Amino acid sequence: MSTCEYMLGNVAIARGIVEGGAQVISGYPGTPSSEIIDTLSKMNERNFYVEWSVNEKVAMEVAAGAAWAGVRSVVIMKHVGLNVAADPLMTLAYTGVKGGMVIIVADDPLCHSSQNEQDSRKYADFSLIPCLDPSTIQEAKDMIPYAFELSEKFGIPVIFRPTTRISHGKSDVEPGEVVENRPAAHFEKLLDRWVMLPKNARVRHLHLLGIQDDITKELENSQWNELTINNDPQPKIGVIASGIASMYAKEAILNLGVNASFLKIGTYPVPKGLIGIFLEHVDTVLVIEELEPVVEDRVRIIANETGSDAKVIGKAGNFVPRIGELNVELCENAIANAFGIQEKTKFAGSTVDMTGINDIELPQRPPAMCPGCSHRAVYHAMKKVFGADAVYPSDIGCYTLGVQNGTVETTLCMGSSITLASGIYHAGESRPICCSIGDSTFFHTGMNGLMNAVYNKANITVTILDNRVTAMTGHQPNPGMGKTATGDTTVDISIENLCRSLGAEFVEVVDAYDRKATVKAFRRAKEYAGTSVIIAEQACVIDARRAGIRLKPYVIDVEKCTGCKQCIKFGCPAIEFDAENKHAKITALCTGCGVCAQICKFYAISEVGL
Repeated sequence: MSTCEYMLGNVAIARGIVEGGAQVISGYPGTPSSEIIDTLSKMNERNFYVEWSVNEKVAMEVAAGAAWAGVRSVVIMKHVGLNVAADPLMTLAYTGVKGGMVIIVADDPLCHSSQNEQDSRKYADFSLIPCLDPSTIQEAKDMIPYAFELSEKFGIPVIFRPTTRISHGKSDVEPGEVVENRPAAHFEKLLDRWVMLPKNARVRHLHLLGIQDDITKELENSQWNELTINNDPQPKIGVIASGIASMYAKEAILNLGVNASFLKIGTYPVPKGLIGIFLEHVDTVLVIEELEPVVEDRVRIIANETGSDAKVIGKAGNFVPRIGELNVELCENAIANAFGIQEKTKFAGSTVDMTGINDIELPQRPPAMCPGCSHRAVYHAMKKVFGADAVYPSDIGCYTLGVQNGTVETTLCMGSSITLASGIYHAGESRPICCSIGDSTFFHTGMNGLMNAVYNKANITVTILDNRVTAMTGHQPNPGMGKTATGDTTVDISIENLCRSLGAEFVEVVDAYDRKATVKAFRRAKEYAGTSVIIAEQACVIDARRAGIRLKPYVIDVEKCTGCKQCIKFGCPAIEFDAENKHAKITALCTGCGVCAQICKFYAISEVGL
């Protein structure tokens, strides 16, 4: 009987972390990585510590401290989070670690839930830290224990890079044995290693460079790289593919019926020896990888070093796109175009009839905030006070969907709304500036921005949208909620007190559902000369419902409704317009926030039962 379990990719990665014997796990929520810590934090029996840190830099440093103390640690984030953690990352490569340390960075090709598509393999190359690139969910789970061993063998952190299709895909996974022998923590005072004064850093840099060949040789012989040589005299063509793209490429080769040599790469530094052997057997090699030409550039260098005449193509020649996700069809097209294949040989059972599938016309559904979302109510009040001509910098979170409301005009990175607003003001912008930021994002890196704005006298209004949860990434806790990742009670950080301690003198707290009070607070904030702060509080409507909080829904009195559509313009998905009868109506999506009733000038909306 099979021992396989059907797992989400991130659940499988969490399983790999447990099997690898991690003792300290830290991270910051970010799709597509969030479910890893969510899974670990909900385990009933834990012999490890797990936390949601306030940002990725902090998380990296927590994990590094544990690894310096000799225990295995993991830090988890998404690709843009590595930008935040890049400062400690680069120096960690110099210091190295004692206990194994794995840096899990989930990349997001096609920007499913991100502001860019950056390729984290570039950070591995930049920092000279080895990187593992899984091609399947089973491999993702199995790579984690190996990553710990690799880290400890060479005393260096290891980057593990799943992509969205690995993290959010599902597959049968065969669990492995769990490491039971966990060492006790002991921090050894190695000042020449842990204290990166220039004299020590220079020595450690030489050490880092000195172990690169050994790391390459170790990875060369690992199970994550697979070489298959086609010994047929013709055609002398080959395909090299990495990560999940290697699965697409392998299926594409099978579907096309192509006789090609094939090299799957799952490790960085790339297997130089295998690539050299591969190049001896081909005249042309197509490199298939998602996003940047990391492998392709390296293959071209190795070809030059070995004197190979093989032609290396991929992103070069525009055979493989440099943006978005790959799939089997794109790989088939790339292989067919690269090698001049006119018709593919059908492989029985490998193709799906897609006839007519693209003829289906799907309705346009732009992203929108949930029915009853408190952010919508705050944006409505903000727009009423500041007007359409004001400048509205914003941030990363559910509230970014306020772009539909005309109150989100910038989105750069976590915590950037306040600093961008300050820069716009100091540049000489004369129009009023009102920026928005979420509670978790404020804790992440918004605090420094507020302190800077106050200190440098930026005349802006900062709106902190406090829904008491990190909602966009899956409702993880943050320091303003009074509970940890594992649900333990802890200190509840007061955003109001924090803002005052950062120097803000105008700080007002409002109920986001109280439209009249919110409008008045915004008017006072707009008139204030300096940095004003409005904290709009109301629990996330989804989180509230999960907690059992139910408000009575609202209904429209059709006799009083004039069809003015003011409630429709509010943008709540629970409110529709009956064109035939020329009046608005409220659907079963209503959560009972009551903001629409406060907007209606004709008192046509009331709570059910009134």
